[in-house]
Order: sequence, then C-alpha cells, then structure tokens
Amino acid sequence: MKAKLSHQEIKKESIKEKLHPISKLIRERKTTYASSYSDKRIPFEVLEEIITNALWAPTHKMTQPWRFELLTGTHHEDLGKYMLDFYKKSLSKDQFPESRYQTTLEYPKNATMLVIVFRRSERIEIPEWEEIAAISCAVQNMWLTCTALDIGCYWDTAIATIQYCDTILDLKPNEKCLGIFYMGYISDTLEKGNRKRKSLSKKMIENHKK
Repeated sequence: MKAKLSHQEIKKESIKEKLHPISKLIRERKTTYASSYSDKRIPFEVLEEIITNALWAPTHKMTQPWRFELLTGTHHEDLGKYMLDFYKKSLSKDQFPESRYQTTLEYPKNATMLVIVFRRSERIEIPEWEEIAAISCAVQNMWLTCTALDIGCYWDTAIATIQYCDTILDLKPNEKCLGIFYMGYISDTLEKGNRKRKSLSKKMIENHKK
C-alpha cells in the first residue's frame, strides 16, 4: 500500500510537473565521474550530435574559440598511468595511499574522452574571458545533451589531466588545453544523490532606480 503524500509533497510534485522541459533538463544536469561509467560504448553518431551542439554555443563576433580532440586507442591506459605517476610524486602517502593506485590506473578505462582546446582568435581582438566564457557555454551544451541522452559526464580540469594533454597535443602558440570532457553510460549500481541549490531569494535582488 502506498503512503499518502503530504500537502507540501503534493505541491512540490505539482511544481515539478509544470516545469518547462528545458528547466527540467537543466535541473537534472549533474556531475558523473568516470568511475561510475559502464563498459557500454557511446556510438559515434551520438558523439557527433553531442559535439555538434557544442558548436552552437554563443560566441562573440563568431570567433568560435574551440576545437576538440577525441582520445582513442591506448590513451585510456596511458592517462591512467600518467595520473598514477603524477599523484604518487605530488601527494604524500597519507593523501594518496596504495589502496588508490589500482582505481586511479583504471579510472579512464570506460570513458569517452574529449579534449577541450581553447583557440584564441588571431583575427579579432576581444577580451580573453569572453572566449573562455563561450567555451564554457559549449561545454554546458554538451552536458545538457548528455543529460537528455542519459549519458553521464563531467569536465575534468585537474592539473594532471591538462599536463597529460599538453604532452600529446600539437598545440599552436594561440592554443591552450582546458581539460577533458568525460562521457559514459552510467552504471546501474550508481545511487542517485540529493542535489540542492540555494534559493533564488538569496541570489537575486531587484536594483530599482527612479
């Protein structure tokens, strides 16, 4: 027998049902780490859709300051080794005990990894922050597309990740690696977390001038 919902719970459910689909999608977007991905591969045509949506992000003066590299082959194994070596050297044994070695080594194995490269415009002079903001919008487009397709993802900007990319990419003087966008189908064993945000009243005020 199902328990009856309280008046407050019914009200919350009613508000959820009234949400526009885009609002629902935005609020369901979350970070899912690579350790929670299954070994099911994302089809290439799905990847093309995800990345194409990134290209439609807003970009001041159409500089489109991004390019992407899909890491395949032995990169999964090589990145795991690089991360293991990096953390063994940079962290103490208390911070990075031997019990974490194997999970670090195997961390990328089920992930689809897309390197995000910031390509600074050489023909149009605009503030750098505007171009990085455009890339952030491109990443959000991919994140929301993944959410709609039930694909887990997150943007990894760790020092080890960026340093690994710097060793494998042929970056031009006007280019910079901004990390890896990890994607993967979510394992059935992952439990849903309780995600919250501060209320709108704490984050917005009206500044009225007469």
